[in-house]
Amino acid sequence: PAAPPAAEWAAARAMLRELTLEEKVAVLTGSGMWESGGVPRLGVPPMRYTDGPHGARGLSLRGDTALLAPCETALAATFDEALVQEVGELLGAECKRRGADMLLGPCLNLHRFPNSGRHFECFSEDPLLAARLGVAYVRGVQKYAIACAKHFACNDQETDRGTQNSVVDERTLREVFLAPFEAAVAEGGAGAVMCGYNRLNGRYCAENAWLLQEVLRDEWGFRGVVITDWWGSQSTEASIGAGLNVEMPGIEPRFYGGYLTQAVRKRVVSQELVDERFLP
Repeated sequence: PAAPPAAEWAAARAMLRELTLEEKVAVLTGSGMWESGGVPRLGVPPMRYTDGPHGARGLSLRGDTALLAPCETALAATFDEALVQEVGELLGAECKRRGADMLLGPCLNLHRFPNSGRHFECFSEDPLLAARLGVAYVRGVQKYAIACAKHFACNDQETDRGTQNSVVDERTLREVFLAPFEAAVAEGGAGAVMCGYNRLNGRYCAENAWLLQEVLRDEWGFRGVVITDWWGSQSTEASIGAGLNVEMPGIEPRFYGGYLTQAVRKRVVSQELVDERFLP
């Protein structure tokens, strides 16, 4: 997304100066299964998430029925960007109706393994098609809510997806696996990106500074929020240093909620870095 207007940026910085360390860490940390952050003392509500990408389930794993759109693979078979944007608008409106701020979609991974169980959540094996439809989806959703492009990056198989190491040379990364994400960010203006569980060339995505800082922020100009996949964080210092903003969920204390405040007090992590992650 583009940089916020000057007045909003100034207001955010003014609020940052009022926050305690504990409140800053709370903003960067899940406060339940589908919420993060919030500063009740200042009237700042939490960020609320809902699973996608084919509907908006809402703030619970169970509950009333939700609108179901065709899966991304079916949408891709139409080759129709206008239609996908219309579906995105429908999903964004549904996200808002169900009380969430962010829809966890689109999924921009590629069909690389015939037996991967989540292919239906992805558009295509073709990075160009995935890019074009990803942009349309993001633009549609963001008329009403924040779209979160996932799972960044190369999280293209289910087998051992929490630990597997995707070894990919840089040219192939940029031309194939990163291309849909670049388009979603640079053209679609995606407000959020979710890290994959996997490692990319030896580093977990949530602590991969080349991926999150050099490519995503410095090259593509991303000004949004980077979140983990649920229970996808592996560290405190390495993750916040690499560019991770929000750790999810907050069912139990993890690497941010459990250790980040202590890491700052021990001067392992600087206050300035926490402030930087607070204002991405």
